[in-house]
Amino acid sequence: MIKIFIDQGHNPSGFNAGAEGNGLREQDITYQVGVYLAGLLNADPRFEARLSRNSPDEVLGTNNSTSLQARVRAANSWPADYFISIHANASVNSSANGSEIYVYNTDGTPAFYMAEDILARIVANVGTKDNGVRENRSFYVLRRTAMPALLIELAYISNASDAEKLENDQYLFAYSIYQGILDYFGYSEL
Repeated sequence: MIKIFIDQGHNPSGFNAGAEGNGLREQDITYQVGVYLAGLLNADPRFEARLSRNSPDEVLGTNNSTSLQARVRAANSWPADYFISIHANASVNSSANGSEIYVYNTDGTPAFYMAEDILARIVANVGTKDNGVRENRSFYVLRRTAMPALLIELAYISNASDAEKLENDQYLFAYSIYQGILDYFGYSEL
């Protein structure tokens, strides 16, 4: 059984709260997409999924750094086989849009290949722009996890068209991530 830790980026309020735009809050979107994704994975006997936030008002840590540490510690101590952190992007440029996935190393790593499969499904199903799989060695959750880790930026909360998708297509985002995971493992849907 493949163990996947799903980190719903950000806390519901206060420290480490997420971006806001177009009447939406990142932490609400990431929470719900994570719940949908965990439901899909846990309904599939090939997977077991756990969430970083098990209720919409659960707060992790006491400041930004302990919030990130709590997420990584939960995944490492389980231990998970894969770590997927879900986020919504934001930009001061309201025309910035699309989906991208960050990994620690793009050089043919398991995380890179899984990210490619997930991004392809999000773009195909949800209709966001493909901004590619990108390397980022500074993100704590990518640096400190003991397993392949991905940070998914679903779409831009600061872009009106993307925000509409983030509001209305949360299940579709989760289903696309699930399909991408199946593609990565060469599995078909049950």
